[in-house]
Amino acid sequence: MKTFPIGGIHPSDCKEYSKGAAIERFPIPASVVIPLIQHIGAPAVATVQKGDKVLAGQVIATAGGFVSSPIHSSVSGTVTAVETRADAQGVMKPCVVIAVEGDEWVEGVDLTPEIVKNINLTPQEIVAKVSAMGIVGMGGATFPTHVKLSIPAGKKAECLIINAVECEPYLTADYRVMLEQGERLLVGARILAKAIGVDKIYVGVENNKPDAIAHLEKLANAYLEVEIVPLKMRYPQGGEKQLIAAVTGREVPSGGLPIDVGAVVQNVGTALAVYEAVAKNKPLVERVVTVTGPKLSSPKNLLVRIGTPISALIDYCGGMQGVGKVIAGGPMMGRAVSNVDAPVTKGTSGVLLMPTEESLRKNEGSCIRCAKCVEACPMGLEPYLLSTLTQRSDYEELENHWIADCIECGCCTYSCPSYLPLLDWVRIGKAEVMKRIRERAAAKK
Repeated sequence: MKTFPIGGIHPSDCKEYSKGAAIERFPIPASVVIPLIQHIGAPAVATVQKGDKVLAGQVIATAGGFVSSPIHSSVSGTVTAVETRADAQGVMKPCVVIAVEGDEWVEGVDLTPEIVKNINLTPQEIVAKVSAMGIVGMGGATFPTHVKLSIPAGKKAECLIINAVECEPYLTADYRVMLEQGERLLVGARILAKAIGVDKIYVGVENNKPDAIAHLEKLANAYLEVEIVPLKMRYPQGGEKQLIAAVTGREVPSGGLPIDVGAVVQNVGTALAVYEAVAKNKPLVERVVTVTGPKLSSPKNLLVRIGTPISALIDYCGGMQGVGKVIAGGPMMGRAVSNVDAPVTKGTSGVLLMPTEESLRKNEGSCIRCAKCVEACPMGLEPYLLSTLTQRSDYEELENHWIADCIECGCCTYSCPSYLPLLDWVRIGKAEVMKRIRERAAAKK
């Protein structure tokens, strides 16, 4: 069974709560709050104002640059405000607020269930369509997909890897997409492969999803360029660099990108969104979200319109009884939610409700130099040292010790017997180092 070469941990996957829940369409709310920053890069620029009537699928904000993405209305109704609202972490961001009035779509969107397999577009036309439809990475990183598909001069893509690992505990949205939308997923993968000019597609799936592996293998019989690759259950198997190493045996160099070893990686949800954008002319205005937790009365996988309040999803699945913390995403790489009235965005893969007794941090001890964090790090870093250097504000040494290579997987914190918040410190140090790197790059221009 294939896997990546160093580090990693084996937490319980905790997927039993929601993996049996088929995708359910969540009711359209009375109003939505659609942030203009739902992707890495420049914020989108609003093209509507208070009082405007909009349709579902209509552009309400244009991309603010090449590394940016347009935003579309997820509903039909009237714009009631263009203002700043708090996101899930309490950060104020520009948003478009829309009062829902029916469910009318812009002309040309195909909402029928028929699968369209033949795509008569050039690679350039596919990339342009993906850009126009606002597709971004759905695994959480939200990197604009058209940028990944625009291969830099001097580089060559050799394979497409679909990240179907979903190694984050509790989350099952991708798993349900594989089971219920498998053929659309593979057509989307084929579209992505055409866009980058490759004829080999790998779909990496962790072996805790045997039914998904079997289902995709059966479907792949009709897609000769597709190979389903079962992977050992090991966190963070779904990390981009770890997945490339597991599937191809190639190692992305420090500071490098997947394209440096001929790979382009896309998430399951992204491949499905690309299918809908290119084959169905449907912008990215909804996504599957896992709502789960040990004490939640009715965990679900919900198809949710972007802009729907997180609190509405929680209420729909049983409410907050006995919950001490709400996390956007999974327990390893997710972020604590301080504002449950914040909206679902393109990057909201899950809403995890942790019981009170499991959400409290344990008392920190002192580092005992056991090196368990070093052993667990899948990037070969020294988290204890990076944490110490951050607390000393020694950013030059942090850069010298490759803090920029950290993928923020949380293996270090998970493995620490002294309960040190290693990832918290590393994130702080990495953010400052990356800022300095960007400033140096800008000064050279």
